[in-house]
Amino acid sequence: MKKNPQYGISTNAVHAGEIRYNEYGSITTPIVQTSTFIFKNTTEIRQLAQGAKNRFEYGRYGHPTQGAAERKLAALEGAEDAVLFSSGMSALTTALFALLNAGDHIILTDDAYRRTLDFCKTRLPKFNITCSIVKMGDYAAIKKAIRKNTRIFLSESPTNPYLNIMDLERLRAIFKGTDIIVISDSTFATPFNQRPLEWGVHLVVHSATKYLGGHNDLLAGVVLGNKKLTDPIRDYLKTTGGVIDPHSSYLLIRGLKTFELRMLRHNENGLAVARFLESHPAVRRAYYPGLASHPHHAIASAQMNGFGGVVTFEVKDDIRYVHAFLSKLKIINIGPSLGGAESLITHPASISYYDHSRAERKKLGIKDGLIRLAAGIENADDIIADLQNAFPSTR
Repeated sequence: MKKNPQYGISTNAVHAGEIRYNEYGSITTPIVQTSTFIFKNTTEIRQLAQGAKNRFEYGRYGHPTQGAAERKLAALEGAEDAVLFSSGMSALTTALFALLNAGDHIILTDDAYRRTLDFCKTRLPKFNITCSIVKMGDYAAIKKAIRKNTRIFLSESPTNPYLNIMDLERLRAIFKGTDIIVISDSTFATPFNQRPLEWGVHLVVHSATKYLGGHNDLLAGVVLGNKKLTDPIRDYLKTTGGVIDPHSSYLLIRGLKTFELRMLRHNENGLAVARFLESHPAVRRAYYPGLASHPHHAIASAQMNGFGGVVTFEVKDDIRYVHAFLSKLKIINIGPSLGGAESLITHPASISYYDHSRAERKKLGIKDGLIRLAAGIENADDIIADLQNAFPSTR
């Protein structure tokens, strides 16, 4: 089924990218579990050399299950093309390596994912690629950071853990008329809640491990945009080898078929939990773009269809207090990811930033009392009750 803007998001999630009436008559896209694709004759070899579509040679260069997943993702994002990878970081780093050259400069915002910041600050300089880090939401600083050799601007929206929102309209105005490639990591938003390509962003990156897969059972990443930009990324992938395997591709396709249904529940649960936490006496502050108290609520309301399932909140600034709270939870699992059916809660100071000193964490805005909750698709009342039951004994 070809991408068709007339179809709704669930119709595309179910049907887009699938090979209708495949040779097995299977309604489910087959898992083509092979490393090598053989040729019937030398004519097929010539067809491959001439760029024949749906003709594969070696698993590292692509496979049919991957292709179906890519077409489905492109339809959901409204992109011309999608390139799948074995993880979100593989997608991002390969894209940057493919598009940057020695002597280039990249701008990124200061609350990007810590591994993204680390890659740009410590890895890219080895290839004579410099980076400027600007404060998220400081559009004057973004404009001022542009140099003659600036090749890429990279940001996330919403960000982790404070769920800051990039004003895509203002971003478009800054980079209009330049040759700078604007890349947005939209993992927390998903194509259901926000489609940055419609706002002038050139490339969108997702950790498909999260909401796109939706079941905490796979690792994947994807880069989406027009083929002029994705073609060199796909070519670079063939060299670096971060290809997604057939089984993970299948799991991603399977997860995507319920994408809209799941996102409706994630959005609903996220808002309900955020309102509960904001009103709770043990919570000092709650961060969620759907709350009027969030600094970027107006921007989020203007450019997003929903606000996702992630809610960050602050309690007493004491790690022991937080650990006592976490130990009382019965439904919500302790874990560092998000976007799956199960609710997950994480304490950044203990998990993601355990190798930083307290002073280093504080400088990064990672307080001892900071907690991030990723609401799953359980009943909201049960999630809220679980939180409520964990609070009293830790006041």
